[in-house]
Amino acid sequence: MIEFRIDRRSAVSTYMQITQQVKQAMRLGLLNPGDRLPSAREVVEATAVNPNTVLKAYRELEREGLVDARRGLGTFVTKSLSSKATTGDDAPLRQELSGWMGRAQRGGLVVEDVDALYSAVRDEHYPGEEQP
Repeated sequence: MIEFRIDRRSAVSTYMQITQQVKQAMRLGLLNPGDRLPSAREVVEATAVNPNTVLKAYRELEREGLVDARRGLGTFVTKSLSSKATTGDDAPLRQELSGWMGRAQRGGLVVEDVDALYSAVRDEHYPGEEQP
């Protein structure tokens, strides 16, 4: 089950935070085809966001062909964005990144430093690609 974390200080709209978190869970293999997303009511209770915001996020995911809303049953994942070979817990790249994060933390970097460094290096390797 996915647990949404809403950053109310973020410049990213709440509905986009929800869609991004669902996509991230799909990429990491936490959500797979056939899995049911939490109901709008469950998300509202957990995050205190407006129900229409949750529904807007789910509609966006449906528009992108990632989920299917079934009246009276819920919203279900229809596609996989996961590549377990590269994102699974035991994937070599994930283990390398985890090791790097540990070194960064021991070196005194705070999360904002890590985010800035990651973004700068990512942009060097993926120039011109749209970021969410």
